[in-house]
Amino acid sequence: MAILKVTRLGHPVLRKVTETISVKELKTASMQRFIDDMVETMKEYDGVGLAADQVFTSKQIAVLEVADNPRYPNKGKVPLTVLVNPKIEPLSDDMEEDWEGCLSIPDLRGSVPRYKRIHVSALDRDGNKLDFIAKDFHARVIQHEYDHLNGKVYLDRMGDFSTLTFLQEFGRYWLNK
Repeated sequence: MAILKVTRLGHPVLRKVTETISVKELKTASMQRFIDDMVETMKEYDGVGLAADQVFTSKQIAVLEVADNPRYPNKGKVPLTVLVNPKIEPLSDDMEEDWEGCLSIPDLRGSVPRYKRIHVSALDRDGNKLDFIAKDFHARVIQHEYDHLNGKVYLDRMGDFSTLTFLQEFGRYWLNK
């Protein structure tokens, strides 16, 4: 396994809609290694999610896991999940504002509105169908990664840029608000 270089905001790959993956392609040894590398990269940088375009690959793959993450303390645990060709659908109009950061936009945080509950359908890394409901922070992470796969970043969802802050100032002035 390898730590991959993370794409930073401004690189065109982050603004493209990624390509779907066939089950045949998904099952190749090279794609399985790539997924392992994505997981290792996400963990190396204390991410809770990573989309393939964030590591310069325009494919519909996202990995996520929330487990005692120092960047997001006190968030509910989410087991390691690989989403291939995901589709999401909000289950209501209920939205919640919360802080987000992004490995492709280092050292910044902003308050972003997201749906509280979503229906997710995708394939797992073996090509098996996934169909589940995600809520709260789990739903937020999936929506963030889904946006990446569709050429968007969290800044595109922010309604008010007055909360956009550098990470150091976030800890000083915003964290306990």
